[in-house]
Amino acid sequence: MLRWGWVGILGTVLALAGPALPASAQKRFPSSAGDLTVETVAGGLENPWGLAFLPDGRMLVTERPGRLRLVETDGKLSRPIGGVPSVAARGQGGLLGIALDPGFAQNRLVYLSFSEPRGGGNGTSVARGRLNEQDTALTAVQVIFRQMPAINSNLHFGSRLVFDRTGALFVTVGERFTQRDQAQNPANHLGKIIRIRPDGGTPPDNPKKDGWAPEIWSIGHRNVQGAALHPDTGQLWTAEHGARGGDEVNTPKAGLNYGWPVITYGVDYSGAKIGEGTAKAGMEQPLFYWDPSIAPSGAAFYTGPVWPAWKNSFFVGALAGQMLVRLSTEGEKVTGEERLLTDIGARIRDVVQGPDGFLYLLSDDADGKILRVKPAR
Repeated sequence: MLRWGWVGILGTVLALAGPALPASAQKRFPSSAGDLTVETVAGGLENPWGLAFLPDGRMLVTERPGRLRLVETDGKLSRPIGGVPSVAARGQGGLLGIALDPGFAQNRLVYLSFSEPRGGGNGTSVARGRLNEQDTALTAVQVIFRQMPAINSNLHFGSRLVFDRTGALFVTVGERFTQRDQAQNPANHLGKIIRIRPDGGTPPDNPKKDGWAPEIWSIGHRNVQGAALHPDTGQLWTAEHGARGGDEVNTPKAGLNYGWPVITYGVDYSGAKIGEGTAKAGMEQPLFYWDPSIAPSGAAFYTGPVWPAWKNSFFVGALAGQMLVRLSTEGEKVTGEERLLTDIGARIRDVVQGPDGFLYLLSDDADGKILRVKPAR
């Protein structure tokens, strides 16, 4: 397990001044693999949260207020796609994560994570529906998972969706902030990694532990908003919000406890101590943590041909940090940190590798954008 502060092992990568710009007025951003440029693919998105590429290169993007949009390859936005469930769009809640079924080319199934309004409050839920042939609506929509119990809170919904190599679906769910001690209670869904079948059932190889709800994969999480499978091992990697300090990278494994709020490398927002310290028997250490916090969000492993030196790097978007972080990896170790686009002036909500091998980012703003990161020419 490694720690870096604001200066990473590879050094802080300083960017030239200015926000993301269109191709006609590109800035150059230094990196270890050569200068980068950032161009706007699409704008006019209200707090975009999740991005998924269709097989033909078009994109589906969620907007937190409750809209799902199709984005053409030329950046044109569709009208809102119909059939999206109603969301509790308050605070951090709304329409959040998105994933395509591994068999999307045949079945056209789309999975959405969202904060669902319910009696007694709200909670993270997952719905799936079939994108019609006209790309205008989701049909046969059904909720396949509901985080229980519902909580009267507008914070910490988690909400990344990742399919593993067996076809099971990982769902990250937060502890809802007001109920942080419940992250240690394996009987409920607060502060957990969930693993379900595509229809919402329980995979037979989930942990079978006394007192554990059958959908639970791991416990002791705060608010995981970044998740991706390692391209070589298929292991889930996550990026998790700490409180004041203590943002973590973990590799959640079946039946293990990742410590929140008993152990953490952060403190409360007031400066008060949280829990018992930084380590305890029976609780896992993070692979890596940030102190001060960067507020990590969407994450992706890089496997493309554009930057071969960055193969298997774990990219994480930063909200408070307003940058893109690259973590170099070796097996299940983080070996270095590089901070990119540090002057971009945007909260990076999601990171996705495109079919063209470039990196695509979502800027979380009332006038949010899809950004494409490319080598400077």
